[in-house]
Amino acid sequence: MRSTLGILVLSLALLALLGCCDCEEAAPVEPVEPPTDGVFLHISSGPEEPHRVLMALKMAEIMAADKDVLVYFDIKGIEVVLADADDIAFAEFPSSKAQLATLMELGVPLYACPGCLKAAGKTPDDLAGGIQVANKDAFFDFTDGRILSLDY
Repeated sequence: MRSTLGILVLSLALLALLGCCDCEEAAPVEPVEPPTDGVFLHISSGPEEPHRVLMALKMAEIMAADKDVLVYFDIKGIEVVLADADDIAFAEFPSSKAQLATLMELGVPLYACPGCLKAAGKTPDDLAGGIQVANKDAFFDFTDGRILSLDY
């Protein structure tokens, strides 16, 4: 009798558990696209280092095909983005002004360091069209994914 009662209680418990389960299939989960990663290009070299400057600008263009890109000019790099800057040429690279125009057409933000402008005796009014004065929020807001930094 005792074993029959135990089997009955166990059976009822098992049925109760089975009755609580939702046997309907769960709705399929839509895959979530990962956020786009960003590339932060830091250009501190100026016209005296044309290979560095033009390589950085070309990398920005290449990366902009499928990544979020931001280009930041500081130290001597601000000399590249002034309104009266010389057009830098070197080897097989497109010139600096041509590459800056291409990056602007692609919607790549181009920022100059405000402290470096001031140290050089320049103001934001001295920047070429399309070049913005940098602010710290821009460094984090240009992409939702990881940030890769390249320094030139």
